[in-house]
Amino acid sequence: MSTSALNMAALEAATVQHDPFDFLVVPDFVRLEARDALLRDYPKIDTPRNYRLEELSYGPAFQAFVDEIQGREMAEQMGAKFGMDLGDLETSVTVRRYAEAHDGNIHTDSWTKAVTMLVYFNESWTSESGALRMLRSKSDIEDYVAEVPPLLGTMLAFRRSENSFHGHTRFEGERRMVQLSWVRPSRTAAVALRLKRLTTRAAKHLHIDRASNVGDA
Repeated sequence: MSTSALNMAALEAATVQHDPFDFLVVPDFVRLEARDALLRDYPKIDTPRNYRLEELSYGPAFQAFVDEIQGREMAEQMGAKFGMDLGDLETSVTVRRYAEAHDGNIHTDSWTKAVTMLVYFNESWTSESGALRMLRSKSDIEDYVAEVPPLLGTMLAFRRSENSFHGHTRFEGERRMVQLSWVRPSRTAAVALRLKRLTTRAAKHLHIDRASNVGDA
């Protein structure tokens, strides 16, 4: 019997939707038999903000879940879905328990995020607000192609683009969510990396030229 908390077969079978941008939804991404332990070990959070993992305490089932979503198999399968190589990108994970009234504003995510994945942990959802919407524009929260209630076990992932607009209507209260993003280097880091490579290349050429001159002497 598999000890994985994740239903990778459901991810593999999921269809990527391309209108208005690339996204997919997997309702039963977290296995039924893993959910009680994950709820028990979910971080104890009492304020409405995103927390980095290093800021939190949590149990072993949640740790195993976090390790698994950051693993190579996940990167490979998600990359295959969106036609990208995510294997060399870093991952960023944040955890949230409560939403505030001003959350949910329409946005696309930072350009540094190649793909974002959200996994929800709410045992029930009766509110008419707070479900994430995949939007056609940056100006109308009602102009959406899909709406995803944040129910336990549901996963939503999308490829970040200039038109990957998403948001939700105003909701205040418990809204448990884990967000993982595969992250490109920042512009500063990318520039530093290019400079380092150029410097290394120049140093190698300089070494070769000097070696050639010594050989000719």
